[in-house]
Amino acid sequence: MRQFLLFISIIFVGLLFLSRLFYLQIYTSNEYDLFDDNAIRKVYDYPKRGFIYDRNGVLLVANQPSYDVMVIPREVEPLDTLEFCSLLKIDKEQFIKTYNKARRYSPRLASVFLSHLSKEDYAALQEKMRKFKGFYIQKRSLRHYQRSIGANVLGDIGEVNTSDLKKDPYYKMGDLKGKQGVEATYEKVLRGVKGIKFIQKDRFNRNIGAYKEGKFDTIPKQGKDITITIDSKLQAYGELLMQNKRGGVIAIDPSSGEILTMVAAPTYDPNLLVGRERSKNFSNLIWDSIAKPLFNRSLKGVYEPGSPFKLMNALIGLQEGVITPNETVTCYAGYKYGNRFMKCHCYIGKRNNLISGIQESCNAYFATTYRKILDKNGNASTGIDTWSNHVKSFGLGNYLNNDLFVGEKGRIPNRAYYKHAYPKTFYSTYTISNAIGQGEVATTPIQLANMVAAIANRGYYYTPHIIKSIEDKILPEEFTKAKYTTIDKTHFEPVIEGMLQVYKKGTAASLQVKDIDICGKTGTVENFAIVDSLKTQLTDHSIFVAFAPKNDPKIAIAVFVENGYWGSRFAGKIASLIIEQHIKGDITRKDLEEWILKHSLENEYAKPYSGEPFKINKQTRLQLVDDSEYKRLKRRLKKLQNP
Repeated sequence: MRQFLLFISIIFVGLLFLSRLFYLQIYTSNEYDLFDDNAIRKVYDYPKRGFIYDRNGVLLVANQPSYDVMVIPREVEPLDTLEFCSLLKIDKEQFIKTYNKARRYSPRLASVFLSHLSKEDYAALQEKMRKFKGFYIQKRSLRHYQRSIGANVLGDIGEVNTSDLKKDPYYKMGDLKGKQGVEATYEKVLRGVKGIKFIQKDRFNRNIGAYKEGKFDTIPKQGKDITITIDSKLQAYGELLMQNKRGGVIAIDPSSGEILTMVAAPTYDPNLLVGRERSKNFSNLIWDSIAKPLFNRSLKGVYEPGSPFKLMNALIGLQEGVITPNETVTCYAGYKYGNRFMKCHCYIGKRNNLISGIQESCNAYFATTYRKILDKNGNASTGIDTWSNHVKSFGLGNYLNNDLFVGEKGRIPNRAYYKHAYPKTFYSTYTISNAIGQGEVATTPIQLANMVAAIANRGYYYTPHIIKSIEDKILPEEFTKAKYTTIDKTHFEPVIEGMLQVYKKGTAASLQVKDIDICGKTGTVENFAIVDSLKTQLTDHSIFVAFAPKNDPKIAIAVFVENGYWGSRFAGKIASLIIEQHIKGDITRKDLEEWILKHSLENEYAKPYSGEPFKINKQTRLQLVDDSEYKRLKRRLKKLQNP
């Protein structure tokens, strides 16, 4: 009996073990994964990152060799820490901190211990690496920006963070990826695909050769080269003109939506964010909370558009049939409503039609037009929605869905926007500031440039974009398909004629360029800031929009200069020079060029931080750059003209 019970017990235990093995190996088994096998060492082979060229084939970004010291914490054996730190030029405290960080990431996976060794440091360390078990050197490429321009366009690459690792399993700790600009937007195209080698280890953790003779190894795939729409010479010229100033410049080819230049001032040399000094330099740039060199004002700067927005009200007025090109409005040096007065530069009793209203930037004409639009059907509540929809058809008030890494929506208000301020009654006079591009209207420089491109095309635009080609790939349809506004083509001609007259005999008459018919619009925007908890009026912003030539547009541009006094004083001069440079390839208006290079606005930017009260005086003599700065700018100009 006992033997029988023992036999039954053995059979039962055996069946129990067999069923458990079946459950573990068959029912719940997972496919074998090389990446989870601790006996296999994974060594990554990083591809060369794709090159970046400008629209004319000029190389902007290439690669340079770099060497990283890698560590696998569980393989580290006792070592001479002082000697190792001396070779790496770090202290013991940094060694311990970095080593502990690598252990927290993963004891068995390789991670970067020290990045971006110089060739000299690499040569000195390579000879002694055999003494430091668990450490090895990995070669990869760093970016080399061929010129000191286009930092806001090109962006930079930096080490991935925890968030990046969670979002994309492709990356491992210590990997590099695009952080800003084109480098970030086209990261997956430029980075290529890493190769990998699987190394078999023995029970003593020593390498014994390729796993299964390299059957599962892969070779890296080089990143693809891309060509961007930027004209590097025009970009360099725009950045030169914006020296000692703050603001944004965007120029677009109306026939394609290609961005010709994108300047955000102040800027910096993109090579500052390459190599071991990247972290330090990045901190210096990001902590500059006054000049904000990392803030792309061309894409993210949200400003009231000022008088260039009058073009929109003119087009909407014509489309809605509330004005005609020849209908006149009498101006009394401004427009009075209630207790408020919007003054302008017209003389008292001046009668303006559409063309002269644009030419003279008459506030009375456009305030009247705006009120007629909203009050067309006797109901301003529905009228403002009609107005808002027309404006938004030009790409204002929303993202343009371009391929740029950052951007802002801006703001084009409608009835819903005002419902809290005016829940019951709503009249056109409540929002009259919208008539002259102030009040609640807000746009970015790229939106204004796109608006002007749509006007130049007589009613349509292409989504502004920075990519021209990716080797043999075709551009997405979103960049090649025209987007039409809600304004009929016939209504653009009188508005364009008014813009031409701005240059011929209006507010930009002093900015004409010989043999080029430029259509433009000046703008001056009130500028307020909080100084010592008080709302303080600072010097006005200078805005200018234009396109040229009139009948065969090749460039549409928006220039915004913070604290630039008025439209033609700074922004208008810069716009004329960039237009001439693009169309002619040379500058005849040397007087405008000299004036821009000689004058600085740094004193204006210092006013809120001076601690002293000040008064706005538009006739105040502008600050001149010192002789050494002027000579430096002239040398840069000469080098640009004769590379």
